[in-house]
Amino acid sequence: MTSAEKKAPESAGGRRSSVVREYVEALIVAAVFLGFTNNFVLKTFYIPSGSMEETLLVGDHLFVNRYIYGPRPSKLEQALLPGREVQRGDIVIFRSPETPKIDLVKRCIGLPGDELRMADKQLFLNGQEVDDDAYAINTDDRLFRPTSPFGSYNARRDNWGPLLVPDDHLFCLGDNRDHSHDSRYWGPVPISHVKGRAVMVYWSYGGETSDGTWHGFGHRLKQLANTALGFLTKTRWTRTFKVIE
Repeated sequence: MTSAEKKAPESAGGRRSSVVREYVEALIVAAVFLGFTNNFVLKTFYIPSGSMEETLLVGDHLFVNRYIYGPRPSKLEQALLPGREVQRGDIVIFRSPETPKIDLVKRCIGLPGDELRMADKQLFLNGQEVDDDAYAINTDDRLFRPTSPFGSYNARRDNWGPLLVPDDHLFCLGDNRDHSHDSRYWGPVPISHVKGRAVMVYWSYGGETSDGTWHGFGHRLKQLANTALGFLTKTRWTRTFKVIE
């Protein structure tokens, strides 16, 4: 090969352009992968209210398995991403039956065909008392009955049923039984509303957490700044990578 045929060395400007292009391409690929993962396999979710205490705390940020309940048409998908139906005790993320734009997190208590009732805060499943002391809590000593002067809304907190869970529906309750707006009030959840199962707390922040509503750009910036400043001191480090049960 003659010297005229040899490739001229790439200029410094050309090398920089090539490196920048490679970084941009890598970022695009990463963004597409993360977008796909977040939408179809593993989604993130945070807890804005205390309805699932003490299992989940306000400020817990979760990984949600979006694929566990989904269809798997191929054998390869079945092998790589094994799934199953919703089971009693699963903590599920689903679209609110009242406000479908909002996602909620509750524990599945009843499956299609189950008979449920609650008598003076004691839950019964298919005629048997449910031993739910491992996760359910009651923090209000008051007991509301159907004859309570506070009306039927409060009475439904502590006494209701029996009711039969319809086909293709789930009955979901918050673990913080006295402070949870759940299936006792808006009824069973269509299985089609379920988005996935909560599997792990990847970060838990004990400072101010968004309540899920928009309060303006300035408020959001202030909240982000406070979170950054309090990251080390207000992070609940003992809850990092805690498996959800």
